[in-house]
Amino acid sequence: MMFTSSLRSISLLMLFVFSLPVTTSAQTSNNNRVIVLTDIEADPDDTQSLVRLLLYANELDIKGIVATTSCWLQNEIHPESIERVINAYEAVQPNLLLHDPNYPDAEILYSLITKGAPVYGMKGVGVDQDTDGSRMIIDELAKADDRPLWISVWGGANTLAQALYHIKETRSPQEVKRMVSKLRVYTISDQDDSGIWIRNNFPELFYIVSPGDDYGSATWTGINMQVNGIDNSTISNSWLATNIQQDHGPLGVVYPDVAWGMEGDTPAFLGLLPNGLNDSEHPEWGGWGGRYELYQPEFNDKDGSSIVEPAPETRPIWTNAVDEYRPYVPNQYGRTVKKSDQTQKNDKATLYRWRDDFQNDFAARMDWCSQKYKDANHAPVAVLSHSDQLTVTSGQWVNLDAMESYDPDGDSFSFLWFQYPEAGSLESELSLGAENVHKVGFRAPKVDETKTAHVILRITDRGVPAMTSYRRVIVTIKPS
Repeated sequence: MMFTSSLRSISLLMLFVFSLPVTTSAQTSNNNRVIVLTDIEADPDDTQSLVRLLLYANELDIKGIVATTSCWLQNEIHPESIERVINAYEAVQPNLLLHDPNYPDAEILYSLITKGAPVYGMKGVGVDQDTDGSRMIIDELAKADDRPLWISVWGGANTLAQALYHIKETRSPQEVKRMVSKLRVYTISDQDDSGIWIRNNFPELFYIVSPGDDYGSATWTGINMQVNGIDNSTISNSWLATNIQQDHGPLGVVYPDVAWGMEGDTPAFLGLLPNGLNDSEHPEWGGWGGRYELYQPEFNDKDGSSIVEPAPETRPIWTNAVDEYRPYVPNQYGRTVKKSDQTQKNDKATLYRWRDDFQNDFAARMDWCSQKYKDANHAPVAVLSHSDQLTVTSGQWVNLDAMESYDPDGDSFSFLWFQYPEAGSLESELSLGAENVHKVGFRAPKVDETKTAHVILRITDRGVPAMTSYRRVIVTIKPS
């Protein structure tokens, strides 16, 4: 955690003092606040996800990073591995500040490292089982902060389970209800036996999960699976080596090679990023972290590859949803895009449909670690000429316009408008005309009851790596 030279100490201190008012302001912003639970060292992918997380520390209010166990790492925790990645962040943070003054000082992040219990699952839950990690969750929930607290679970969930156990044993029923109502959980499948205990004992808790340990059935695998019919190059080892690991400074150096799968934990926070598409309170609307619907899934007693015993769900949870995805592809002549001949229909498509966008965004941010502002790419800004919530009646003409959108680097950029049918309740397809212009329109279809249609604006610049921003327009259509 210490700097390697007094000169570097002075330089970073000056940068910290200069940026302190902005950083302090960022902590009271509307950014999602999040505590990460990670079984780092069980698999290299936790370290990979932590590298990416820190590159988005300017757009997330990180409140804690807790070293935990899992079914893959049952009796040990590694907070020192978290510190190692933050040490690399510390070396590049001064350059990141050139691109956004809201990147927090490394000393703040060091102070957020803490520990869960070095035991497996429910063995770490009960009387006198409190840990620094479980106390951190309780303390954060007790703060006078109206924002939800997201628990991003990359390993086992017993640190959260212990926090909830302690709350239930020591607080009034009204206070338990209030504190639980502020929690949001996104966990990567079940990696210990505490997840199902939490869901059964706190039925009102907002919980996103592909339950059990059958990874092949999990939505989050869309981040790293090879998909027939689409370009998979942005998850290739060669792409990672060129765009992330090499020639991008110390943070890229600590990004390890893929062993079992690239960044399986990253979807647990991708949907929290304020990119104009994501809405963390509405998993059913879809975004970078995938799309999920609230229902009680059928019990799948198929054994996965770990020791976590499958168990039936006793209440609705936010879990796997299916998208029918027909991507737009470049067109050499005439209109610049056309729809692919291939259609994908599965739950993983809800995540991999955005994969090139969030991979290129990651690569561009890695450039921020070592390049000056003028030499790097920055995302275009999507600006609507109207509200993002429109109410119309059947037969009414609707115009959507983003003419005032711009790129901070002066790059050229492309428009793409498309309907996201699964996010709304309108079954029929909207005809938008030429989807790649700044202004599109459609006639609201006839409906017998009120329906909603989600239209997504996607703006992608021609910088390298290309970056994308979005706006979501929700059109409520009422019968005439």
